Amino acid sequence: MDLSFKYQYEMCRKADDGLDGAGAKPEKKGFFKRLSEGLAKTRKAIMGGLDDIFETYDIDEEFYEEIEEHLVMADCGINVAERIIESLKGKVIDRKINRASECKELLIESMREQMVPAPDAYRFENEKSVLMVIGVNGVGKTTTVGKIAAQLKKAGKNVLLCAADTFRAGAIDQLGEWSKRSGVEMISQSEGSDPAAVVFDAVSAAKSRNTDILIVDTAGRLHNKKNLMDELAKINRVIDREYPGCFRETLVVLDATTGQNALAQAKEFGEAAKITGIILTKLDGTAKGGIAFAIQDAMGIPVKYIGVGEKLEDLQKFDADEYIRAIFE
Repeated sequence: MDLSFKYQYEMCRKADDGLDGAGAKPEKKGFFKRLSEGLAKTRKAIMGGLDDIFETYDIDEEFYEEIEEHLVMADCGINVAERIIESLKGKVIDRKINRASECKELLIESMREQMVPAPDAYRFENEKSVLMVIGVNGVGKTTTVGKIAAQLKKAGKNVLLCAADTFRAGAIDQLGEWSKRSGVEMISQSEGSDPAAVVFDAVSAAKSRNTDILIVDTAGRLHNKKNLMDELAKINRVIDREYPGCFRETLVVLDATTGQNALAQAKEFGEAAKITGIILTKLDGTAKGGIAFAIQDAMGIPVKYIGVGEKLEDLQKFDADEYIRAIFE
């Protein structure tokens, strides 16, 4: 295991154990508190000037243009920002609002409308499932896999990990540490092995052990897009052939700090795999929290998990109401 990973893992372990880097017990915080703190930069980007606008502007085109500009600055995307403003305008007319100060709650309502949750977003939790996790290196993919596995195990699920990222040095060891830490078994081969062969072994093990959820950690970056598409297609063929009838979930992990680049990554992976959900990580270090709106709009795929820190509980299922409230409060 390389030194950088050992350091990151140890800091993450201490965080989950309730210790800071010096070994002291920090004050415990609820997830909404951590989410609110994580979205502080987004809140500043959106709300930094909005309060002044709500208090001093008349309701006119300049008022709406200023709000739209703030939404775009937070990476909500032009299309989403325009729809939010059109919705806001409609509410102002329908409810006969005359003062800009009364528009803040209407704006929150209009933003909420853009994040309609999928009714069966977490169906994989309740069926025999294969959860495949994809994403480029550096977004926190393997750590996210470990956190999801630990949470599912804690919820009473029989979980199995598959170390199909055989290209990145240290990836198997990293997932192995999460396997030990969470008490979830892992199927792996040596570095450089055929990922599809590892998946074959993992599927066989999942069936023989009556596993509830098999989680597959895939390679973050291959040589080119065609290589990536071919590799994911090969893995999918193995699962389809060897585990017919299982529910399939494919989540792409994206680094929220990269803003529109995260959207570009999502689209590229969407060409290589049938993505069913988004995981946004590192929201605690970005002013681009609006990217959740842009990605869901552009891809037609729901955000299912968000990460706002290193602790195990800092990865949570996405709740649109809490997310938007954290932006404004």
